[in-house]
Amino acid sequence: MLMRAALKVVMAAIFAMPAAVALAKSPDCASWPNNMALVHLKNAGLIDIPSVIEAQTKAVRLASEKIGKDLYQQVYDITFHTKDGKTIEVITKSQASSEECSMSGVDIYVVSNKIGGSAELPSDGRTKVIRLHRKLKNRN
Repeated sequence: MLMRAALKVVMAAIFAMPAAVALAKSPDCASWPNNMALVHLKNAGLIDIPSVIEAQTKAVRLASEKIGKDLYQQVYDITFHTKDGKTIEVITKSQASSEECSMSGVDIYVVSNKIGGSAELPSDGRTKVIRLHRKLKNRN
């Protein structure tokens, strides 16, 4: 009986290990796509950077896929709020590692029309991720 309990603990640890290791290695690199999105939005005339309320900026990582040794392709949903009440939402795609968030440039997609989901938070991401995945597959 004791042997069976010990085996269950070991098996649970083995099955949990890959997920824990994957989570530990995947870098949280929201700052790089966030900053690059601001620059591109400014250059496109869509936002005035000093008007952005930094405390209200929300970046949600939608995906982080390992594509090489310590190299991840990451997708973020970032929402900016400005002092004049404007809200701009973007989806970004970039590559990051545990050593460097800026392993690639940042592709930025402005969400021009959002249907469904909460007004405050990004939707569950399924529709956006499916559309983005199709778009990215068609580009490659």
